[in-house]
Amino acid sequence: MRIVDSILAELDREADTTRRVLARVPNEKLNWKPHPKSMSLGQLSHHVATTPGGVATIVAKTEFEVIDFGNQPSVASASELIPTLERSLAEAKSILNGFDDSTMMANWKLTRAGKELFSAPRVGIIRSIMLNHWYHHRGQLSVYLRLLDVPVPSIYGPSADENPFAA
Repeated sequence: MRIVDSILAELDREADTTRRVLARVPNEKLNWKPHPKSMSLGQLSHHVATTPGGVATIVAKTEFEVIDFGNQPSVASASELIPTLERSLAEAKSILNGFDDSTMMANWKLTRAGKELFSAPRVGIIRSIMLNHWYHHRGQLSVYLRLLDVPVPSIYGPSADENPFAA
């Protein structure tokens, strides 16, 4: 089994959960923010939908120069979220499937203004930035849903609104 195979399996499992969360995003609240410093619901949802493909594109290179991210893009309609996620997942899988074990273990580095900020094996970057970072923002999104009184789907077990284990 290749190192990347376990990442791809996890990506598939977590994609189902992400679809459930994104499907709950109310179109009429895309501009809503829980705090002035927060991303809007539309921006956060777009970020969640695009993370796998975006990160895979970045880690396909041997290094990445940090840019000022500025304002995150949003979606014009909540109906864009699932198709955006599907494109992002397809892009991530296509890129990751091209990685052999030596590519996964090769060092990848992050730079800013030509200076190295950190370096780590690519598999670690994929684990922390593609997956863990994705889960973090999906968790934020579930809090946004709760604050908007939108039923929160089951993520890793029952939510206050949905229990997949109930009869």
